Amino acid sequence: MKTGDTVVYLDGSFVPQREAAVSPLDRGFMFADGVYEVIRSYRGSLFEEAAHIERLHRSLREIRIDKGAANGLEEIFPELLDRSGLAGSEALIYVQITRGAAPRTHQFPAVKAAPTVYAHAVPFDPPLEQRDRGIPVILVPDTRWSRCDIKSISLLPNILARQMAEDAGAGEAVFVRDGVVTEGATSTFCAVLSGTVVTHPESNVVLPGITKRIVFDLCSRTGIPVAERPFREEELPRAAEMMLLSTTREIMPVISVDGMDVGGGTPGSLTRKLQAAFSAVIRSV
Repeated sequence: MKTGDTVVYLDGSFVPQREAAVSPLDRGFMFADGVYEVIRSYRGSLFEEAAHIERLHRSLREIRIDKGAANGLEEIFPELLDRSGLAGSEALIYVQITRGAAPRTHQFPAVKAAPTVYAHAVPFDPPLEQRDRGIPVILVPDTRWSRCDIKSISLLPNILARQMAEDAGAGEAVFVRDGVVTEGATSTFCAVLSGTVVTHPESNVVLPGITKRIVFDLCSRTGIPVAERPFREEELPRAAEMMLLSTTREIMPVISVDGMDVGGGTPGSLTRKLQAAFSAVIRSV
């Protein structure tokens, strides 16, 4: 392998990215028939790795791919970081598992295919300036399917929504389904209403957030009330603060929605308190 080659993991082997090849009959390519996870590496330590693997297993189960396809990832990831020159660095690991290559049929293949397992590691530059000042968001209709709890690679509605945000000069698109705020295109969305951090309850229309679970635990430890309940778009003008939660954004303040300032257009004190608590968790990793 030449010096400087980007290394990826594909179906049991570490190979240069330029040599990695997936069949055009792969059902991930044909149908987006697969699932994925993104894991954050802080100084080479994988954050909440077990929770991400557990969620990957759940997604595999829900689309009826044998969860054994994810076996051994815990051993693969450190080697992938090392081979990518990212051991001890800020990085992201992306892992994707599809149903594999088979003749194109809408039903599952008559002869079970071997799942395709792919992973790569890339350097990550945290959005520190954005986390300090906050970002604007826009609201968009939630046109996605009814199984958003599965971390599917079929992300076209999210892509279109995220591009709408980009075109509007915003940092995220937040979905609204039948008047109810669900989640961001790439994040969990929270609003602070009457001093309580509120987010949509876990259900088939939102992804169960790992960062959200950590933040709600921090709220419990620091005496901040939380509520998981459906809340409607018309409640947003009453929110004192808003924030996005995700693996890459951590806790991102929202300072405006569709041009309407939130908290005077600056991150609020409760958001800052949670950011400090989250940073303490990261320092302990």
